[in-house]
Amino acid sequence: MREQLQQCEKLVKGIYESMDASHDFQHIERVYNNALAILKTEPSANEKIVCLSVLLHDVSDSKYTTDKSNEERILNELKLTAEERKHIQTVIAEVSFNGGNELPATTIESKIVRDADRLDAIGAVGIARTFAYGGAKGRKLYDDSEEVRFQMTEDQYRSQSTASVTHFYEKLLLLKDLMVTEKGCEMAEERHNYMVQFLDQLKKERDGIL
Repeated sequence: MREQLQQCEKLVKGIYESMDASHDFQHIERVYNNALAILKTEPSANEKIVCLSVLLHDVSDSKYTTDKSNEERILNELKLTAEERKHIQTVIAEVSFNGGNELPATTIESKIVRDADRLDAIGAVGIARTFAYGGAKGRKLYDDSEEVRFQMTEDQYRSQSTASVTHFYEKLLLLKDLMVTEKGCEMAEERHNYMVQFLDQLKKERDGIL
């Protein structure tokens, strides 16, 4: 397993280095560490599937490419069994939020990777990533004229460029209650509370209260 993980890491690094700071290889490293923490509490999970899924989960991210060949090419090079390959592809498909149109997490491996990825979307790192992505896309910090969307299609979620603060209300503040592992729920609590405090502070500063 170790050799395949090392091989996979080498194959994905260059891809993530071409992305902005919100989805670079440091993001993958943090998600990997989150997944390892959750794995310790889920002994029935397949560690190899979890770790490879983490390394691969953003290589064909639709925010950066419409080409799925990165994922296919790397899976081919890793020489996995047909069952392992299918399992990893299922986990990757079940990770995304998709504007609230997510697929059900059907295995413990999917649940672990989903929670690990979402933990990196909240808290201090989540705040930094949100504004890094918004800056890379030329988005406003905030826009009070925007109406927060609680019901939207995946296409609407992907295509409309909302301000960074709006993204907190459309996704990030929802994630704590969408965690599916016990450890993920536990880890999300403090991070969620930190985001709430940050948004309160931001509002005070921008409104000239402080």
